[in-house]
Amino acid sequence: MQLISGTRGGLTGRILMGMVLGLAMGLALNLTEAEGPIRTYVVGGFFRGGGEIFLASLKLLVVPLVFVSLVCGTAALEDVTRLGRVGGKTLALYLATTAIAITLALTAAVLVEPGAGFHLSTEASFQPVEAPSLRDTIVGLFPSNPIRAMAEGNMLQIIVFSGLFGLALTVSGPSGQRLLARFNDLNEVIMNLVMILMRFAPYGVFFLIARVFAEQGFAAIVPLAWYFGVVLGVLVLHALVTYPLLLRLLGGLPVRPFYRKIRDPVVLAFSTASSGATLPVTLETVEHRLGVHNSIASFTIPLGATVNMDGTAIMQGVATGFIAQAYGVELGPEGYLMVVLTATLASIGTAGVPGVGLVMLAMVLRQVNLPVEGIGLVLGVDRLLDMVRTAVNVTGDASVSCVVAKSEGRLGLETYLADSEAA
Repeated sequence: MQLISGTRGGLTGRILMGMVLGLAMGLALNLTEAEGPIRTYVVGGFFRGGGEIFLASLKLLVVPLVFVSLVCGTAALEDVTRLGRVGGKTLALYLATTAIAITLALTAAVLVEPGAGFHLSTEASFQPVEAPSLRDTIVGLFPSNPIRAMAEGNMLQIIVFSGLFGLALTVSGPSGQRLLARFNDLNEVIMNLVMILMRFAPYGVFFLIARVFAEQGFAAIVPLAWYFGVVLGVLVLHALVTYPLLLRLLGGLPVRPFYRKIRDPVVLAFSTASSGATLPVTLETVEHRLGVHNSIASFTIPLGATVNMDGTAIMQGVATGFIAQAYGVELGPEGYLMVVLTATLASIGTAGVPGVGLVMLAMVLRQVNLPVEGIGLVLGVDRLLDMVRTAVNVTGDASVSCVVAKSEGRLGLETYLADSEAA
């Protein structure tokens, strides 16, 4: 385990090392001993306990992260009357592209069935229940008691309450601004807590992957590769088809200049796996190379770094289908609709830092009565996919900014169309 802690290359390298070591350990145990004390105490005790502790730490963050992040993101609208039109367009486009992303992901997961090679049994305490009807789902969005919703982990109700609370802060003048400052401080503390817990991710990966492969052996490798390929394929499809169609159909803009000029923030997003860390470069590129006026870009880009998480939604959609197939749980049309709705709304509360998508995935799984333990199946390859989906998120932020600016007459077409080397 010291090798995991000392691996150079940051969190990505250490998580990959944890995955490799866990895979090797699990396969070794699978090949050497079918039953016995090692299987009982190491796999069923040590590995299982370590993995459950890490999963518990992820679930610990779900409620505070959604509530505080969404309050801060909604309250960032500031002057609702002045930003109402631009804000409405921006939010509508962000939510629409996220809904498209999660729909593409679920469609791919159903067609390819990346989890069909697993044959896992749910824990005895896990009892699938009938999915709620569409009417009950819509009515259930609105909480009668927000404290009870938080205590019970009802994420849809928490999202609605957080959005309303953030909107109230926006229109409450100085008192709202003072309270918002406290929420911003709390949000920073929670983000630091996320990063602290993510430092233990290599160990969690090791325990979870080792247990999976100790029980599944080589049979677990191919389905996991299918999962990785499906997520990656949908991410590429969304980036190279959905956004160009958005630029062409709604903005009437050529696609090639956009992709030439967006390379810098995309590469930085891939390297950092953080939309927030990439925000200054994205803002500079959108304003000075794509020609979006500051009055638009200064709103759409920071908001996008908070609420536009298409890549994360794609991961959640494929992972949900993958985990449902691995455990042999049939979600049905209403279950998939619940995933679309939950993941779309959850994207508003997904902060732009590495690893938060896993916390949101735990929320989606709980909402459709799938075992949260299934996260262990995808956690080992998630960090690599996190880098790709962050690049997709940043591309989406820039494309929506260009479309909104064009609709408001605030896009400098000469700058947008100028040669990339001269821009």
